[in-house]
This record gives sequence, structure tokens and C-alpha cells, in this order.
Amino acid sequence: MSFDTFLMVDWSGGNDRGPKPKKDAIWTCVARGGSSDEPIYHRNRQNAEAWITTLLDDELAAGRRVFAGFDFAFGYPNGFGERLIGTDEPFAIWDWFAERVEDKPTANNRFDLAGEINGLFSGVGPFWGNGLQRDIPDLPRKGRDRHGHGMNEKRAAENIAKGAFPVWQLAGAGAVGSQVIMGLPMLARLRRRFDTALRVWPFEPLDSPVAIVEVWPSLIAKAVAATMPEGRVKDAHQVALLAEVLSRLPLDTLHTLLNAPATPEGSIFGADQPDLLINAAMTGATPPPLRNDCFAMPQGAHWTPVADALDHLRRNLSAVTGMETLDLSDTAGRFLAEDVTAERSHPPAANAAVDGYGFAGPAPAGAQTMPLVQGRAAAGQPYNDMVPKGQAIRILTGASIPSGVDTVILQEDVTADDRHITFHGPLKQGANTRNAGEDMVAGQTILSSGRHLQPGDLAMLAAAGIGRIKVRKRLRVGILSTGDELIEAGKPADVSKIYDANRPMLRAVAAGWGYDVIDLGRGPDDREALRAQLDEAAQQTDVILTSGGASAGDEDHISSLLENSGSLALWRVAMKPGRPLALGIWQGVPVFGLPGNPVAAMVCSLIFARPALQVLAGGDWTEPQGFEVPAEFAKSKKEGRREYLRARIVDGRAEIFPSEGSGRVSGLSWATGLVELDDSAQKVARGDLVRYLPFSSLI
Repeated sequence: MSFDTFLMVDWSGGNDRGPKPKKDAIWTCVARGGSSDEPIYHRNRQNAEAWITTLLDDELAAGRRVFAGFDFAFGYPNGFGERLIGTDEPFAIWDWFAERVEDKPTANNRFDLAGEINGLFSGVGPFWGNGLQRDIPDLPRKGRDRHGHGMNEKRAAENIAKGAFPVWQLAGAGAVGSQVIMGLPMLARLRRRFDTALRVWPFEPLDSPVAIVEVWPSLIAKAVAATMPEGRVKDAHQVALLAEVLSRLPLDTLHTLLNAPATPEGSIFGADQPDLLINAAMTGATPPPLRNDCFAMPQGAHWTPVADALDHLRRNLSAVTGMETLDLSDTAGRFLAEDVTAERSHPPAANAAVDGYGFAGPAPAGAQTMPLVQGRAAAGQPYNDMVPKGQAIRILTGASIPSGVDTVILQEDVTADDRHITFHGPLKQGANTRNAGEDMVAGQTILSSGRHLQPGDLAMLAAAGIGRIKVRKRLRVGILSTGDELIEAGKPADVSKIYDANRPMLRAVAAGWGYDVIDLGRGPDDREALRAQLDEAAQQTDVILTSGGASAGDEDHISSLLENSGSLALWRVAMKPGRPLALGIWQGVPVFGLPGNPVAAMVCSLIFARPALQVLAGGDWTEPQGFEVPAEFAKSKKEGRREYLRARIVDGRAEIFPSEGSGRVSGLSWATGLVELDDSAQKVARGDLVRYLPFSSLI
């Protein structure tokens, strides 16, 4: 059983929604082979039903098998049909509604029909939610006004699917009852129209070209939110994403999700095993692009304090990388894409912390002698019999504690032969043992989404029984130097040229952060040529770091191009070295335009690009680890800007590079970190404490 075409339908119980696409309307989308078409808006049910019928006709004519998902309930709680028509047979209920529902684009009788149905039941209900201004006999406006109608509030499927609403609610937030009343007649007509070419899940074997299946897009709500493009209607995006996800499901997974009992109530596709669908939705999901104004500082900002600039980045950036599921051994250095819970407890059973002898404690003071049982307990070789009270067993470190044992005595404290052990007490009960789950408990969240995975994390995950995890794809960072004066190091150059120091430096920095580095080469002082380079770079990178051309001069082409794209934010940051940062979006890809001076480019990349790229890669924003150390220098500075001095630690004190000139690139090699002096006016004397940021916390 396989399908060529996946059609998803987001239905509506309301009236005609007009010509302009909007939410809470009818949306459809088709996907094939992992790729979805653009979602289609239908202003009313009549248009939508005609479109769906034509699509199924065309697909059958082309010899394709169709999985058609509709997002409303195919049945009611058990006993509803018996009370209504004398049987719970679902298709008979569909036909009953098809005969009685009156539906025009601007009016329908769903509320009156629900009131008539309620009149067949004792008490008040089960339907509620009169959405009209006039009162309707037997149809209460509020759910709490119902009583004594004898129906379960939800189907079994709604009880399983967390957050699913009951079929009785006809109006108000989350109401789905109107969709069901107005949807079942349409399904009944499709069954009559296509006859044996159409089957309905889970009531019938899916042995015909068209399968009609009840779906609930909210099962993948997390993926919908993570991938929502700016400006797209949520209903449109969720049918597109669900269609795409189902069209790339492995066949065995699809079969597993379709394996549901054919109860008269129907079911929700994937509700009993939502993780299979959620994982498929999140795997490979691409987050929405950054907004074009994500770098724009508030109006009036002229000289931006470093703290404000960092806070702005933290609040406005989000992940731009997709997701993938990998074997644990392949995930070092990746960022977790979702929370991880322990598959089993660690340790999974109580075990011995030392080599020794186990028995039922405690042991009183004085000399103790115990007979030894035959056999022993070792790691991976448990002793499966009961150890009688008053007897002991040989046990090794890591061995599961046998039944009848709760205490272990260290072998060095024991005199033993083949039949007995002798030792001196006292020894408290539980000594030298580890309890089951004392490290981790099955089901416990042990790592959170955004975690940058370290070797110790992999050890913990493996110990908790986790073999595969969902991580972010590696961030692809493009490095581009700009300027006609630049030449590749090692090539002959006259005095009018300078060797490109920024590109190898920034490549090494980005690689040290764990990203995939793409060398974009050097860009000339030619706007059109540089535009072409950026166009090409946007197709193969997730973020671009440029150096040079980031200010507002005649030859600052990066700034000019970003300005023409409508996304330029030219930051004049109150810091030394640095100041000009040109930030923007080029064809959906964020661009960090760093200063051309190598020292300023390095410092700006460490202070701004490092935490920003970590968020873009799917990680958490992290502050660099700094230390207070005595200064081995004297310096005064004015108020108003933050300064970063190239420094290194000698005998526990911070020395600074003799020259603060940002043209002295040798200072980057000399230094092992930066001394950070905040925005306030300061006079630093030798011995005063200063904040030192080691490169190890920045690179």
C-alpha cells in the first residue's frame, strides 16, 4: 500500500469568507515525493468540493493513488448513531447528515439541525455553542448548561490526542463541531461519486486508488510553528507542511500509522503514535527566514552601547538551520533540536560500588562470620537466585544487587575462604551500593533543546539508552573579504597591495566554533561584481561574514548593497576597536559586515558574531566566561565607549599589548585574550582588578 499524491484539506464550518485569502477558511495543498505545491484558498465549501472532486478525477485518470486527509472527525462517540438512527454504522450517519444539511455559500442550517438532534436526547445536549443571535430550541450557548444527555464528551481518539476538542462544540475558540456537521455530507457525496475507487480509513481496507483519512494538523504544531514563513496564513502552512511530511514518510512508518482498529467512532491518523509523525515533521524542517528588519535599531540610535547591540541581537535572532536525526556518535559539536528524555534509568538496577561481598545489612559491631553461597555476581553476569538472610555472596563492582542483598562490604575489609567470610562491624545498611535511577530516571528530561553537545553529553545520553537524537544541521558560514587592495598571501605584491589577513583569520574562527566554513574568496570594489558574488553565496550559506566595505564611504559597497536590498542596519557601536558594523539580509541570508581592519574584524566577530551565530545555528545565546585578574598596566579612558585591549596573563596578572593601534595585527598573535573595560570613565592602576576574557571562551 503506497501513495503517489497526498492531499490535505483544512475544512471550515462557516460561511463564504470572501475573495481575499484569510485564516479560518478552507485551505488545500497537494504534495508528491517530499515536495508540496502552493496551498490553495477556497472561499466556501461549494468551491472546495468542486476542486477536490476535479483533483481526484485527474489523479485517477493519471493512474495515481491518493491519500486525502481531512481535518475533521469522521465519527461521533459510541452510542450517538444508535440514538439518532438506530445504528452506529458511520456511513449511515454520513448519509443521514447529507440528506438534512442545507448549505449555501452564505447560509446553512447547522445550528438548527444540532438543536433538532439534541431534542432526540434526554436532558440537555450533547451539542452546544449556538453561534447565532437568535435562540435555538434545545441548543445551549454554553457547554456547562448541558446535562443528562448520556454521551461521552470525547471519542477515544480525542482522549489520546492531547488538546483535541470534542465534536459537540459548534462555536467559539477551538470549535470543530460545525466542521463535522458540514463535512460529513461532502464525504458522503465523494463516496457516492467515486464508489469502489474510494475507501475510508479506518472503516475499510485501503485497497482502492483513493484513501480518505481523518487527520489533525495540530499533531505537528511544533513543526508548524518552527517553520512558519512570515506573512503566511497558519492554516495554509499547516496543510502544506503536513502534505509534504506525509509524502516523504517511509512506507513502513506510513503502514504503522495506518494500523488502527475500525471502530465506529473513527480515529485520528497518528494520534496513538504521535512521535512518529512529529519526528518526521521536525526532521529536515527549515525554520522561517529572519525578518528583513531584525537588525534595525530603534530610531534615534546614533552611538549604540555594546550592551544594547548585544541585547538587540539576542531578542531578534532565531535559528536558520534545518534539523536531522543522527546516530549519537555523529553528533559531537551539534546543537540539540529538541529536549531529550532518558530512555531508561541509570543505573537501571541497584548495583555494587566496590568489589566485595554482599548480604542483607546492617552488620552489628564486633566480629562477624557469614557462610558464602555458591556463585557470584559480576557486571553483566547477574546472580539470579535469592541470597538467604545471614549469608553472603561474592560481588564485583557494577554487578546488579541480587535479591536478598542490600549491603556490600569492601573486599579489603574481609577475610575469606571458599566457604565463609569474616569481618568486623559495624556496617550500615546500604553501604557501598548504588540505587537504581540515582543518576537519571527513565522519562526525565536530561538535556534541553539548544544544548551544544559535548563529549560528556554523549556519554550521558548513551548511558540513558539513547542511540539517535535530533540535532540542527551544521551552520554554513561564508567568509568574504572585500577590497581591490587585497591580494592572497604568498603571492608577489607591490606596496599598493596588502595581504588578505581577514579571510584566513575568520575562517579559522568560524571553524573553531564548529561550523561548516565556505570560503567565498575576495570581492572587488565593483558593486555589480560584488552583487553577483553575494547572490551566489546566498545559495550555499546560512550566514555570511564579510570584512571591509562596512561603513558609509564611496567604496563601502557592502553597506550600499544591503541598503539597496532594504535591510541595511549600519551600526555605529560605541566600542574600540570596531565601530562600523553593517548588518542586513541578502536573499534571506543574514550578513554581518565587519570592519576591514583585522584587529577590529577579529574583536567584532568575537563579541558580536560569536553569540549571534550560535543562535542562528540553533543554540542558546551564551555570554563569554570572564575572570577578574590584577592589571599589570596603567590606563585611563573616557566615558561613553567600551574598550577591548589585546592581553595575556603572565604570573596571574593581565599584560596588554604595547600599542592599542588596530593596525597592529601582530597583537592578535601575541595575545591570549582581551581585557574588557566597560563604558564608564576609568583610571586603571597596576594591581586593580580588570575583566579578562580568554580566547578559549571566545574561539
